[in-house]
Amino acid sequence: MSADSPETVVIVNPNSGDGQHVEDVRNHANQLGYALRETASAGDAVEFARDAASAGASTVVAAGGDGTVNEVLRGIDDADALDSVTFAVVPVGTGNSFAKHIGVTGIDEAFDAVELGERRRIDIARTDEHLFVNSCIAGLTAESSGDTSDDLKRRLGVLAYVVTTLRSVAEFDSLPLAVDVYENGRESTAWAGDAMLVLVGNTRRFVTGGETPANAEDGLLDLTVVEDVGKLDLMGDAVAGKLFGRDSEHVERFQAPALEVTLRDPEVTRFSLDGEIVQRRSLSMHADPGVLEVAVGDGYEPAPRGP
Repeated sequence: MSADSPETVVIVNPNSGDGQHVEDVRNHANQLGYALRETASAGDAVEFARDAASAGASTVVAAGGDGTVNEVLRGIDDADALDSVTFAVVPVGTGNSFAKHIGVTGIDEAFDAVELGERRRIDIARTDEHLFVNSCIAGLTAESSGDTSDDLKRRLGVLAYVVTTLRSVAEFDSLPLAVDVYENGRESTAWAGDAMLVLVGNTRRFVTGGETPANAEDGLLDLTVVEDVGKLDLMGDAVAGKLFGRDSEHVERFQAPALEVTLRDPEVTRFSLDGEIVQRRSLSMHADPGVLEVAVGDGYEPAPRGP
């Protein structure tokens, strides 16, 4: 570490969340003697993180939402420094899913974690050219959260948005696909058919009752497939709850260290990797176990209990 290179660099996205956090983050960084880089356009966080890691920073902090988390991690990875840099998060975005899953819920707590928090080594997930730490999603998604009832969200989590979208669209072209899993040197087809949604979680697990933390230290990806339900009536919340409930025949869940999602037609589809969009006909992904050291909060559970 050179004398003029800071040991801790905070990369803040001023456009995350409500945009009211920059002064607070800046004050914390100044008080603790951290360097601060402020992004101005897409890709800046990748560049700043790569520069910081290449210069020998011991800790790189993403102050933003899940998209900023992904960009900062990509920059550290570009510098081939995941094994030498501690990663930390200041949750000032809208969803802050990753921060919640590592037990960090506010700005003060985040900087406490950087200074004094426990360090844990967690998994990330990799594709051929990309990485994600939260989740990979393909298929039917919904952004119209305002049209989704709180009760349905409590009972179904992210699947509630699927129900809302199905109620609002006249037709949905399901994804004819197959999911192959790789474990202990063996390949097998775990699922094949027409799907509405495929969700692969690294630190997120998609279950009835909401999204819950996955075990990010087990070397496994958590896969949820929501089958195409065709013309079934979803107008009643009770019907939707039963359809996508814990024992639903339309929802398949399993775990694997590596898997491949392949469309069974010539078309490509959009995969969202922590919000980064790639278009593929097939996508292979695998867990990269224990590769990332993270500063966690007091509420972090290495092996969260299921719902």
